[in-house]
Amino acid sequence: MTDAPRHSIGQVARGYLDHLAIERGLATNTLSAYRRDVNRYLDWLHARGREDFGDVIAVDVADFAAYLREGDEEHQPLSTTSAARVVVAVRGLHRFAVREGIVPVDVAGDVRPPTPGKRLPKALPIEDVERLLDAALHEDTPLALRDRALLEFLYGTGVRISEALGLDVDDIDAAARAVRVTGKGSKQRIVPIGSYALAAIEAYRVRSRPTLSVSGRSSSRLFLNSRGGPLSRQSAWAILRACAERANIDVPISPHTLRHSFATHLLDGGADVRVVQELLGHASVTTTQVYTLVTVDKLREVYATSHPRAR
Repeated sequence: MTDAPRHSIGQVARGYLDHLAIERGLATNTLSAYRRDVNRYLDWLHARGREDFGDVIAVDVADFAAYLREGDEEHQPLSTTSAARVVVAVRGLHRFAVREGIVPVDVAGDVRPPTPGKRLPKALPIEDVERLLDAALHEDTPLALRDRALLEFLYGTGVRISEALGLDVDDIDAAARAVRVTGKGSKQRIVPIGSYALAAIEAYRVRSRPTLSVSGRSSSRLFLNSRGGPLSRQSAWAILRACAERANIDVPISPHTLRHSFATHLLDGGADVRVVQELLGHASVTTTQVYTLVTVDKLREVYATSHPRAR
């Protein structure tokens, strides 16, 4: 029985980088980044006494991935994104070694790149929302009535901007104080409308929409532009930005900000996460649960400022 051929880690790494340059044709800058990441991995393996690629084990790779986030005296800890990039290069190196028959098993296969933590949705304080809504009705004109109705509706129902702009007039049921919303995958749901949003919608429908409708082509859409056609996403963004500027809100804001605020304020008020899931039209409660992280932060803040032994 003959011993398996030996392959130094440096030899395998050179073959991998040649493969990236010649067969995959990576750009010069991309290839330089791969070379830098692979060399850092080789230094790690050398320090562990690994000279032959066949001697590398899964623990070596897993420990290296953890080390990237921790750093040492010579290297600063890498961000999640940078560490993930290095791990991707290392995983590619090991896959290459398996494909070339250098080793029989991919010992890096179970080592996953680190993933960024969930970004907390940015919700506006209730006071800022009220200032924003008041700024929409800065004058008594058909467009101002429409703008106020749109923003009240977005915050009062939590619907996506695409769902709001896709509404027909008949989708609003004023008697039931509800709206039929068509969401992703053409799935429909019934969402209640609060008194403020409903009053703004009714004022717009009675006093503003007929004026806008006669100025252009006939459309069944609820929200119309100045020419009588359906309001576009770009116009909705412009409306929101203008209102935010008038309200002196200097944080980045988008229609989704009102959706985030709707969900966060509901949970802050004691709503069950599954009820919020239904209102938002999320297919999975997991998607909605990111909002609970916001309320946990608020709970911590209240606890820290209220409990005698919190500090």
